Amino acid sequence: MRSTILSMFKIVLLSLLLASQSFLSAQEKPEGLFINSKAPDFKATDQYGNEIRLKDILKDSLVVLIFYRGQWCPYCNKQLKKLEDSLELIKNKGARLIAVTPEQPEFISKTIEKTKASYPLLYDKEMKIMKAYAVAFQVDDKSVTRYKNADIDLITANGQKDKAFLPVPAVYIISKEGTILYRYFDTDYKKRPSVQELLNNLK
Repeated sequence: MRSTILSMFKIVLLSLLLASQSFLSAQEKPEGLFINSKAPDFKATDQYGNEIRLKDILKDSLVVLIFYRGQWCPYCNKQLKKLEDSLELIKNKGARLIAVTPEQPEFISKTIEKTKASYPLLYDKEMKIMKAYAVAFQVDDKSVTRYKNADIDLITANGQKDKAFLPVPAVYIISKEGTILYRYFDTDYKKRPSVQELLNNLK
């Protein structure tokens, strides 16, 4: 009984925390990259141990690049699951899907359990990709403490030091020439583009 009450308390605490983090302050707010910008190249290892390099994939395909916060985020899991369910539709449009997270590999495995994602999930060590795509922001100390009270230790999960950082859950479509054709960038983490919107912008 006690464990059930504690679990319910943590769920309520997490809900309150997420609600309080809907929008970033003006001081924290990154801008992302814009349409027609050159997409920065990157490389990282996926959940299968394969090295994924953007410029290599762009030789054959467009890329749908997703940034997500972590396995603890229900909105991210819902988005990633929908993308997995529509993966063949995305491939039929001549595109490959890549998702990037600040979470370390042991937490990525939890994302896979929850979403069944089979496309590359990349651990963005030292936030190099998030910074290159201007989606990273620092989480304020009070929020870090609230997350920790809800059993979400961002600094540990993300392998970060002293300060916690997360990405705005942005989406970019990148052409074979390495140009950003589409962007979805909203600091309200509850809002995500529909799969249909992405398919409509894969040309």
